[in-house]
Amino acid sequence: MKVKTILVSQPEPKMENSPYSKLIDKQKVKVDFRPFIHVEGVDAKTVRQQKIDLNDFTAIILTSRNAVDHFFRIAEEMRFKVPDSMKYFCQSEAVAYYLQKYVVYRKRKIYVGKRLFSDLVPLIKKYKDEKFLLPSSDVLKPDVPETLESLGINWKRAIFYKTVISDLSDLRNVYYDILVFFSPSGIESLLQNFPDFDQKETRIAVFGNSTVDAATDAGLRIDIKAPTPETPSMTMALQKYIMSVNK
Repeated sequence: MKVKTILVSQPEPKMENSPYSKLIDKQKVKVDFRPFIHVEGVDAKTVRQQKIDLNDFTAIILTSRNAVDHFFRIAEEMRFKVPDSMKYFCQSEAVAYYLQKYVVYRKRKIYVGKRLFSDLVPLIKKYKDEKFLLPSSDVLKPDVPETLESLGINWKRAIFYKTVISDLSDLRNVYYDILVFFSPSGIESLLQNFPDFDQKETRIAVFGNSTVDAATDAGLRIDIKAPTPETPSMTMALQKYIMSVNK
């Protein structure tokens, strides 16, 4: 079965020359983007119910842009003026760069990991006497709290936003050759929106081990997997597959 249409369960990339643009041009396929999940912030009252007082913390651990947005939103709702002395531990350069939306970069104490949460460990160890806050979603990879616990530091997690399943009812009678998933929540959204989903000839592409497990548990047939040594990105995996079936 040749591939002509692909649905990616994420927002459309904002950059002009995204890898998907190149895939569309090279393989002459149609690629649509639709987030299967979205984030909704919780209110300040819900944060207070978690016994969180922002005055208690001297350092913030930021794992995503959502964490940045919702930390500063809650601070504003609580009328908390973030002190200049606050330390920011950012999981990646992208998160640190995004922080500039809220703070004057050169005047703040910002520590940046390479990409993975484990990259932050040496930096956190260096400042182990700080009181750390981890603003997060209700869905959090278990390795994050496990890593922080193993460091023996003073830290607390606060749920500032929630992952919510998007309404996809308008897609009920729309068919794609490939559906692309990046998280177990995306698989969950597919099954909640379409409990009678019958895969038939639809190819499923998944990124990451947890997404593979979720798709397998849901009884889906996985046709495309990434990352692999040969195809470290999803677009590379898609390209390889399309080239093989569209000959």
